[in-house]
Amino acid sequence: MKKRTDFLVVGSGIAGLTFALKAAKFGKVAIVTKATLVDSNTKYAQGGIAAVFSEPDNFEKHIKDTLIAGGGCCNEEVVRMVVEEAPERIKDLIELGVSFDKNEDGTYDLAKEGGHTEHRILHHKDRTGEAIQKTLVDRVRKDPNIEIFEHHFAIEFLTQHHLGDIVKRNYPNIRCFGAYVADLVNQKVWTFLSRVTVVATGGLGNVYLTTTNPEIATGDGVAMVYRAKGTIENLEFIQFHPTSLFDPNIRPSFLITEALRGYGAILKNMSGEKFMKRYDSRGSLAPRDIVARAIDNEMKIWGDDHMWLDCTHLDPAGLKDHFPNVYEHCLARGIDITKDMIPIVPAAHYSCGGIQVDMDGQSSIDRLYALGEVSSTGLHGANRLASNSLIEAAVYSHRAAIHSAKRLGDLSFEEKIPEWDYKGTTHLEEMVLITQSLREVQFIMNNYVGIVRSDLRLERAMVRLEILYNETENLYKRSLISRKLCELRNLINVGYIIIKMAKNRKESIGLHYSIDYPKSAISEF
Repeated sequence: MKKRTDFLVVGSGIAGLTFALKAAKFGKVAIVTKATLVDSNTKYAQGGIAAVFSEPDNFEKHIKDTLIAGGGCCNEEVVRMVVEEAPERIKDLIELGVSFDKNEDGTYDLAKEGGHTEHRILHHKDRTGEAIQKTLVDRVRKDPNIEIFEHHFAIEFLTQHHLGDIVKRNYPNIRCFGAYVADLVNQKVWTFLSRVTVVATGGLGNVYLTTTNPEIATGDGVAMVYRAKGTIENLEFIQFHPTSLFDPNIRPSFLITEALRGYGAILKNMSGEKFMKRYDSRGSLAPRDIVARAIDNEMKIWGDDHMWLDCTHLDPAGLKDHFPNVYEHCLARGIDITKDMIPIVPAAHYSCGGIQVDMDGQSSIDRLYALGEVSSTGLHGANRLASNSLIEAAVYSHRAAIHSAKRLGDLSFEEKIPEWDYKGTTHLEEMVLITQSLREVQFIMNNYVGIVRSDLRLERAMVRLEILYNETENLYKRSLISRKLCELRNLINVGYIIIKMAKNRKESIGLHYSIDYPKSAISEF
């Protein structure tokens, strides 16, 4: 069973949906998403979207802040491009119907977050991502050139490998012809043929036990491109959000937006000490990697399960007005943030590396573009500056749509791709095999490949993960396709890449910190 489309988009966050809307002006678009169209990491982005919109801010300041946060690993040309194109891409979102908060005089209410030297974060209360997602979904559903396939899981990308060639990492000019896609409702596998394929599958947070990411964030795009022999880079740089709500019984962890610290909230240890000044002169507004390591260190020193975020000194009415989502969520758990300190703990939040792309979003595989968190553009370097992710997705989706549209007339469908082979597959014997392996992967990554690492921990993680890899591959080869089995397989692939790249980096920089290669005490935090 084959389906043909000009543009195949895998994923339904801001990157995939923005690309789809722009590409639909040039051809037919198919969006494949393993859950529903509204389920994505974008929906959970609270803080906002960064861009220069008023004085005294300017492009040079935003560029400098991004480069500093990135620890010297950013591509400065990319940083400049994203920062300078950001205002126009935000205007595109506004024209689509996204509403950002304004002051009484009609100017935008710009927030400030950790690592930013100026107020430049546009937001919709503390539900910015949700507002963007809803607007894009509404627009996509109304576009006659866009066909939506919900509850469809992309299994693997189609390359010359599926034509019988032996495709290795040094294979010249690997090309993508589409993807095998599983219809999760009818348990059939479709062969989607496309002229252009876009992977916009979001993050990989669920490779860790504690994460702010929704359960759909299982690193699918990175794993599929890696198996297709595409180039992956910088995956050792996993950003742990310093402040997720401490509640061991809730998954995913609820994110306490960084904008709350920008508003004046202060981090304290269990003794009530404002400890952050001991680690960085910027205190609670230091970049995320510094704050996360400081919290982790305080918890280890004192043997505590969490730290505190104190908002009780701030104006109660202002808190409720600016952060209704945080206020309501905490209140439902018996915490009144206007009177009670919030228990917080770091949680896996964002991948700064991923599929290597150029400035138009093209991966190392021809005809395959990667957009959003799944990609590695060079913008974030060793650590993402807060609220730079949504704007990165908007800028790159625009550039990829323009670039791929120009190529469309020269590309054709590869009709020789065979259909999915069901031979030798049976129904999965026991779901417990998957759930137990998943939990083992998450414990391995949390304990050995977390905020602070070492050569010994990484080696132990690799040895244990290899056992799970072999078990899962054997299970995959003899079982019918299921979402949970594919996700487990992808998470193991992603965990392997993170460990491998962490082992290869013999230094501590940005989000990768190893006790075997420590920095000086001054720069450590």
